[in-house]
Amino acid sequence: MKIFAFTDLHESLSTFKKIQEKIKKEKPDLIVCAGDFTVFEQHINEMMQKISSLGNVFLIHGNHETEAVTKKLCEQNKITFIHKKIKIIDDYVFVGFGSGGFDMIDKEFEHFIEHIKNQLKGKKVILVTHAPFYDTKIDFLYKQHRGNKSYTKFIKNNSNVILGICGHFHETFKKRDKINQATVINPGADGEFIEV
Repeated sequence: MKIFAFTDLHESLSTFKKIQEKIKKEKPDLIVCAGDFTVFEQHINEMMQKISSLGNVFLIHGNHETEAVTKKLCEQNKITFIHKKIKIIDDYVFVGFGSGGFDMIDKEFEHFIEHIKNQLKGKKVILVTHAPFYDTKIDFLYKQHRGNKSYTKFIKNNSNVILGICGHFHETFKKRDKINQATVINPGADGEFIEV
């Protein structure tokens, strides 16, 4: 499966044009947005319409969007909102968890995982979060790690997690790393193709 992932677009129309061109050329099976596609929900209707036009999209909100507004507009624009949800495609299960970005521990995420863990067995897990993963190249800013320990713990404790997609830190756009067997990536605003 070929995934095109992007994050932190922040309403940049020039960057969106680059995304359109990449998708038109490469024709991915799925598009994943890891949040912060607006600047505090300005022009959110227009941005959702544009994102919807890209194709089959899985999306979470970032710290610039609220859950309620994003969920409603996803429904209106035929975008799959995966915050606190799982979506299964063949042998893969996508686990989405949006918002955040600043907390190093997320008890709500841990509770959510506890609730769904049985549904993840026997599947290859792809975790989509807005906040970056702790103790990686993706969360290293100002000489220290500032990512989310709950997300990293989940990956370390589950050998079937093969991929983590995140955003939030613009400084680490395009960086990749490994947590055990899983590749973790901040695909940046103009996005990256990922083959799984």
